[in-house]
Amino acid sequence: MDAAAVVGPVWICALALFAVLGDAFLPFIPSGTLVILAVLNTAEMDGAPLMLAAGVAIASFLGDLVLLNLARRGSPAVQRRLDHRPELAASVARLQQYLTGQTGRTAALLVIVARFVPAGRTILDLAVGHSADSSRRFLRLSALAALVWASYIVSLGWLNSHWFNTDWLSLAVSCVAATAISTTVARLVRRRRRELALT
Repeated sequence: MDAAAVVGPVWICALALFAVLGDAFLPFIPSGTLVILAVLNTAEMDGAPLMLAAGVAIASFLGDLVLLNLARRGSPAVQRRLDHRPELAASVARLQQYLTGQTGRTAALLVIVARFVPAGRTILDLAVGHSADSSRRFLRLSALAALVWASYIVSLGWLNSHWFNTDWLSLAVSCVAATAISTTVARLVRRRRRELALT
């Protein structure tokens, strides 16, 4: 295997990992799409999908850790973001109220589901960072959620790379499937929130 065949996938993987880390702060970054693209470029390399999944899980967890610490320390940039986006501040406040008293499976499910909801990870990190509760339990759950999401998104790309003969079709199907899953989860979360508001 020549150097050019290795350098290209390495750069794509590095970009995907930075995107996963950064979308804790900027949730509009298409990190899932970039991870799938990285999978398609490394699917034939021995052990690459597993290494990529591990890297994605670590990057996802580190993104949570950084944003959580910034929120804990009262970062002016984080506070300005909340001040200028009332809907985000309201979501953070609602999630803080919901997190109070949640234990065990409910908390774990919440942290995992947040990974699949657009901007859910950001709102959750800010909510925990602005709460008075200890963040140790959250970080354990965040590590679990990062592993679940990394396994899901890498497996999705890997499976489609073997089901279809062309990379562009594999990428398109993977992205459509990921978007459909995220949309479905977001709708279920909104429906559950409405049900709780009515009780």
